[in-house]
Amino acid sequence: MAILQVMSSLIPSSSQIPLSKSQIPSNSIYLSSIDHYQHPRLSSLCSLNKRNSSSLRRYSSFRSYTITCSAHDSASSTTESTEYVKEKSVSVVLLAGGKGKRMGASMPKQYLPLLGQPIALYSFYTFSKMLEVKEIVVVCDPSYRDIFEDTREKVNVDLKFALPGKERQDSVYSGLQAIDLNSELVCIHDSARPLVTSGDVQKVLNDGLRVGASVLGVPAKATIKEANSESFVVKTLDRKTLWEMQTPQVIKPELLKKGFELVNREGLEVTDDVSIVEHLKHPVYITEGSYTNIKVTTPDDLLLAERILNTASFVAA
Repeated sequence: MAILQVMSSLIPSSSQIPLSKSQIPSNSIYLSSIDHYQHPRLSSLCSLNKRNSSSLRRYSSFRSYTITCSAHDSASSTTESTEYVKEKSVSVVLLAGGKGKRMGASMPKQYLPLLGQPIALYSFYTFSKMLEVKEIVVVCDPSYRDIFEDTREKVNVDLKFALPGKERQDSVYSGLQAIDLNSELVCIHDSARPLVTSGDVQKVLNDGLRVGASVLGVPAKATIKEANSESFVVKTLDRKTLWEMQTPQVIKPELLKKGFELVNREGLEVTDDVSIVEHLKHPVYITEGSYTNIKVTTPDDLLLAERILNTASFVAA
C-alpha cells in the first residue's frame, strides 16, 4: 500500500484554495481542537454503569499509536484529476435524527456527552471549519435544534434544518430538499461518527468530485462468512475484496436526485447513501479512511471514543 503524500506539484495555484490544516492529508491522525460544550439538557444525564473500569482496561492498547493513511495502489493514483473542490461548494447533510436504542440511554446517542460535548457536535465542528463547506443541513427532531443553534456564533457556515424521515433514505431525501441548488457536492454524514478527520473528509470530497460518488471505507479485518437461514456456513468470502463502509458519503447532487427518482419509483430500500447511486449503475469510489472513524452505537463504543480522543496524536499545520 502506498503511503499518501502531499507533493509540491499538487499544491493549487493562487486561483484555487490554498492548503490549510483542514486540507492536508497526513500519515498521522488529526483531531481538531474542540471547545468543550455544556448544554442544560445534558446536565442531568446519569453516567455509564460500573462496566466502565473493565472496559477501559480492554482498550489500554490505545495508549500510544499512529494511524497511517494510505492511497490505493491502483492506476487511479496516477490518473487522478487535478481539479480541486472549490471553496464554499459543498453542502453537508448531517444525519442526527436516529433513536439510538442500542445505547440504552434516555436520549438519542448522538446527543450524549463525549468528554463534555454532545457527540453530534464533534463532526459538526469539523465540517464547519473546512473551507469547502458552505452549509450544514442538520436533519434532526425539532426538540434538539437548540444544540446546533447555540453554535451559530462559533461557525462560519450557513445552518439549516430538515425533518427526519421514517428510514435513513427518507432523512437523506429530506436533507437533500434543503441544500443550496448551486452546490457541487453533497456530503452525507452520520452524527454518531464523531471522530472523522478533516484529512479523510478532504480525500473523499476530491474523489467524489472526480468520480461523481465516493465513500469512506476501511478494508475488512475479520473473516466474513456467508450463512443460510439455519446458521450453517454457505461459504467464506474473500477478505481481500471486502470493505467496511463509513461516512461521509459524497455524491454530486444531480446524481443523487436521479437515484432517488429511481428508488422512489421502484419502491427500493437502501441501507446507505451510495447504494442509491449503485442502482443507477454509476461507479462509486471507495476512499480509504481510518479505523478510528467509529460509529458510537453502544456504551463500549462511547468508552473507546473517549480513549481515542484522550490519547491520539494529531498533526499541527
